[in-house]
Amino acid sequence: MGRTQSFDTTTAVRAARDVFWQHGYDGASLSELEASTGLNRSSLYHAFGSKRGLFDAAVEDYLTTVIRPRLAPLVAPSTGTAALLGYFTSLHAAVAALPDDSPRRGCLLVNSTAGLAAQDPAARDVVDGYRSELTAALRTALAAGHPGLSEPELDSTARVLASLSIGAMVVARINQPEALALLETAGEVVRALS
Repeated sequence: MGRTQSFDTTTAVRAARDVFWQHGYDGASLSELEASTGLNRSSLYHAFGSKRGLFDAAVEDYLTTVIRPRLAPLVAPSTGTAALLGYFTSLHAAVAALPDDSPRRGCLLVNSTAGLAAQDPAARDVVDGYRSELTAALRTALAAGHPGLSEPELDSTARVLASLSIGAMVVARINQPEALALLETAGEVVRALS
């Protein structure tokens, strides 16, 4: 008969998520994951199979609770320029509000998978899927707010905005003012289209 799980999986995943967010996949030690979750190694392995299984659960939680709610207004039926500006304004506010010692600086996916994605096709697919989802959401809002843009203009502008967003999340870990400037630039790009 198997052991009965005596902890809340969501709480454990979110605690581990912050460790991965701060240290990346490779830098997150099992002892740090044990300390953050309050679980011992055998409980972690029993619940998630491996460090990678715990990481995958943390990434799925991040996509579901952080990324997709932020992208939702961009793909809503009433989307457009206001949604684009709202996206970059909310990202700006989130980056500006984080103290230097916050484990949540930058993007969990970008922070965690830089080394991992080079060696792991599944991790590469997750990061590229995020990039694709972000670009598509930005493109949807651009198309709604700027119906006069051609298909190539929509594609290139969405790529520029996605690059500014992702770039800001990379830089947020080391230079918060520059990350904020990149997000302000994205807003300027959107306003210049009007």
